[in-house]
Amino acid sequence: MELSCKTEYALLALLELATNYEIGEPLQIRQIAAQQHIPDRYLEQLLATLRRGGLVKSQRGAKGGYVLAREPWKITLLDVICCLDGLETTTCEDEAQPKTVESAVVQEVWQESRQAANAVLQKYSLQNLCEQRAARKQLNIMYYI
Repeated sequence: MELSCKTEYALLALLELATNYEIGEPLQIRQIAAQQHIPDRYLEQLLATLRRGGLVKSQRGAKGGYVLAREPWKITLLDVICCLDGLETTTCEDEAQPKTVESAVVQEVWQESRQAANAVLQKYSLQNLCEQRAARKQLNIMYYI
């Protein structure tokens, strides 16, 4: 399993929105794109998908932009990945009836690995990412005399 570029960009954009959540003011696409170095047009498409998935809301007008649709601690990484990429529910068309014992064993292990990955992704929220980012920034601060 790999993190797709689309998912990474979406998570970066959502991290910006989560950081700004307490302020309550929407962020415009160009602000998010500049902060996270994401192409504007691509970000526009991602945010539209996230809006359709119920993870963000858009606000129109001069002070418009995007805000999270729910609190950052209620949006898990699994929610984001399901919204953008969906999750494979099968590995092949005939999975219901494995043809061989070997095929059944492989499918069982693959199913277990997907469940483990989903459990980890369900465990982390946007709030957790914000906290981890803040902790890392704190570690990176060095004082020189």
